[in-house]
Amino acid sequence: METNSSWIYTDKVKEHFLNPKNVLKDGEDFQADGEGITGNVKCGDEMLFLLKIRDDIIQDVRWKTYGCASAIASTSALSELIKGMHIRDAYQIKPDDVVKALGGLPENKIHCSVLGDKALRVAIDNYLEKTGRKGLYKDLGARIICTCLNITDHDIEEAVKQGAHDWEKLQEHTKIGTVCGKCRKEAEELLHTYVHIFGES
Repeated sequence: METNSSWIYTDKVKEHFLNPKNVLKDGEDFQADGEGITGNVKCGDEMLFLLKIRDDIIQDVRWKTYGCASAIASTSALSELIKGMHIRDAYQIKPDDVVKALGGLPENKIHCSVLGDKALRVAIDNYLEKTGRKGLYKDLGARIICTCLNITDHDIEEAVKQGAHDWEKLQEHTKIGTVCGKCRKEAEELLHTYVHIFGES
């Protein structure tokens, strides 16, 4: 059978999958300053991210994920990437940064890299709330999807978490696409991605 080159993994992906870094071991007592969990086991993807932070610098990381080889490799790479990083910079990491750190992913597996940055942001938000700075980075790194109403990808993500799992519900929550409608294609792609990640209620 002919090998499909689009499925070939880089050596970095193989290394992070076969020898994942910073995985939370069973029974390990990791005293986290920030904890984030996101995803949905029913959709096949769920991730736990734990952070040790001192003076807003990430000192250590642990994680667990349910997912495929690409998801495991992506999370492992992300956990190494953020060590020693200021939480403000870590908050702005995007899936593309993880893919680059891995030397690329097969196109049909890039969606596996989108969960880690979200769990990381939840963990940082958890730490900020514990330290009396709730919502400090809420709009940091957000990308505007609807220029008419200034609606961002973070707004769509939050709407999905609150139960907006189809276009009509998303419009009820955000009013997106109710002016010129040019944003609908991109917004629906994000909607589909976030519903896959966070699952149907």
